[in-house]
Amino acid sequence: MIVRRSSREIECMREAGRIVAEVLAMCGRTAAPGLTTEDLDREAEALICKRGGTPLFKGYRGYPKSLCTSVNEEVVHGIPGPRALKEGDLLSVDVGVRLNGYCGDAAVTVPVGRISPEARALSDACREALDAGIATLEPGMRLGTLCRAIQEFVEARGYSVVRKYTGHGIGREMHEEPQVPNFFTRAMGDVALPEGTVLAIEPMINAGKADVEVLSNGWTVVTRDRSLSAHFEHTVAITKNGPDILTLERT
Repeated sequence: MIVRRSSREIECMREAGRIVAEVLAMCGRTAAPGLTTEDLDREAEALICKRGGTPLFKGYRGYPKSLCTSVNEEVVHGIPGPRALKEGDLLSVDVGVRLNGYCGDAAVTVPVGRISPEARALSDACREALDAGIATLEPGMRLGTLCRAIQEFVEARGYSVVRKYTGHGIGREMHEEPQVPNFFTRAMGDVALPEGTVLAIEPMINAGKADVEVLSNGWTVVTRDRSLSAHFEHTVAITKNGPDILTLERT
């Protein structure tokens, strides 16, 4: 069942989302050759706690860290550790925060130093696919409209959409109804999204084929053909005035 959030609840989620945005901005500024993904995680957790939040990922089903840091062919759920970033890496960072009982969740893909034109084009396409999906949001729309917009944008540019992992509803818990695939299915086409719906929309796209696999650590998802992958995400509320992105930095 989709939970419709009140304006007060949406404002609570915005406060959590602003911490998420601040952490992602910090990661984008900090990521550089020689820095380890563990270094990023440590700084992120310290910032979340300083702002009064709780890392949403840490401890979730046993996940050990506050960030997911996925590099190059890693799609999602990369575990921070001693791996040092290198010039030309494509780094996807995903973070969630709980604040006063409400959740925010977002992700960005950032360059480490100077990246290849191919990596830049993939990252740009993923970010623009997220924008295209968000632009469809309005009260009463069908979920399939959102899913189709992302899929068509990505595939028109020659990339593939990961099908094993999806976005999701979000509110008091990180994962709520509905699931939000980045591709159209007939079942999704029948799901109506009322005003007050809040979604974590997160296209994950690959330069090669859509197939993925999980590494032996039980978490890190990689492209099966080891092609590059990118990941962007925002937490977005559907309001009478259209989409309201809740994971933006305070202005």
